[in-house]
Amino acid sequence: MKAIALTRYLPISDPQSLIDVDLPAPAPGPRDLLVKVEAIAVNPVDTKVRSPKETNRDKVEAPPRVLGWDAAGVVEQVGSAVTLFKPGDKVFYAGDIARAGSNSAFQVVDERIVGSMPKSLSFAQAAALPLTAITAWEALFDRLKVPTPPHAQPQRSILLIGGAGGVGSIAIQLAARVAGLKVIATASRPESAAWCRELGADVVVNHHGNLVEEVRKAGFKHVDYVLIMNNTDQHMPAAGELVAPQGGICTIVENAKPIDVVPLKSKSAAFVWEFTRAMFTTPDMVEQHHLLNEIARLVDAGVVRTTVNEVIKPINAANLRAAHAKLEAGSAIGKVVLEGF
Repeated sequence: MKAIALTRYLPISDPQSLIDVDLPAPAPGPRDLLVKVEAIAVNPVDTKVRSPKETNRDKVEAPPRVLGWDAAGVVEQVGSAVTLFKPGDKVFYAGDIARAGSNSAFQVVDERIVGSMPKSLSFAQAAALPLTAITAWEALFDRLKVPTPPHAQPQRSILLIGGAGGVGSIAIQLAARVAGLKVIATASRPESAAWCRELGADVVVNHHGNLVEEVRKAGFKHVDYVLIMNNTDQHMPAAGELVAPQGGICTIVENAKPIDVVPLKSKSAAFVWEFTRAMFTTPDMVEQHHLLNEIARLVDAGVVRTTVNEVIKPINAANLRAAHAKLEAGSAIGKVVLEGF
C-alpha cells in the first residue's frame, strides 16, 4: 500500500524527512478496524515526533515509521470481536500514538477510539476534527470539569491560549456553544483574531503582550478556567495569576522546565494535563468513541463546524512536508488537511 513515512528524524527542509514508500497492508486484530484512508490532517504532534532531537538523531527506523493522528475513511474490514462498526461505514478518528499512524492508504485502529463520520461533511472536512475535538472535549469536560447547561449558571469564563490553532478552533466552539462560557481567546495576528471571533470568541487578546494586562484591560480580573494550547513554560505564570479561586488550568503542551504550582495553592485551583486514554488503553477508552459520535451529532445539528482551513491534494510526501513546514512556521490557522492518495 502507499504510505508516507520516515526512516530518519530530520528537519522538514530535508527531502528525506518524509518519503513516499510502499508497505504491506496491515491486518486487523480482534477489536480493530481496517480503514481505507481518504483524508488526513496534520497536527503539531506530527511535527514534534518527526523532528530531530538528541534522543533520535542517529536512529534509523526499519521498517519505515508512519506518522499521522487524524483521519477519515471507510471501514474495509473488521476484527473478530468488533461490535460497533461494519464494512462500508464512514468513520473518523485520531488513532493511537503507540501504533502506526494514518499517513497510509490503509490503517488499523481500535474501534473504541473511532466515531461515525458526520453525515454533513466530506472526508476532508471530517479529517480536520478528531484529534482536536477529542483534546478540546476532554480538556474542558473531563479534566477541567466544566459544567454544561442547565448547570452552568451563573455564566463562567475561560481563557483559551492559542485560540486560532487546531485545538483552539474547536475549543472556542465547545466552550461558547456547548458549555455557554464567556470565551477570551488569544491570537497575535488580525486574521487569526478574526478567525477566533468567527468561531464564537467574545474577546480576543494578544498572547505576545503582557497577558495579565491584556485580560484585565478586557474586563476580567480572574477567569474560571484556563486552557493552554501554546507554550506552557511561557504562559503558566500568567495563567496562575489569572485563574480564579477554585478554578482550573489545563495544558496540552509539554513543558521544558518544572512547573511552579505554588501560586495555585491558596486559590485551591487545579492543574491538569490532557492526553491519556488511548496511550494507556484505559478502561474508559470507549468514551472517545462516544465523544466523536457526539461531535458528529453537533456538527450535523449545526452547533459545531469543521475547522479545516486548507485542503491539499493529493496525499504524498512532498505535500505532507509542505504541511509540516506550515505548522512549524506557526502560520497555520485552523487545520491543514490532505485528501486522496
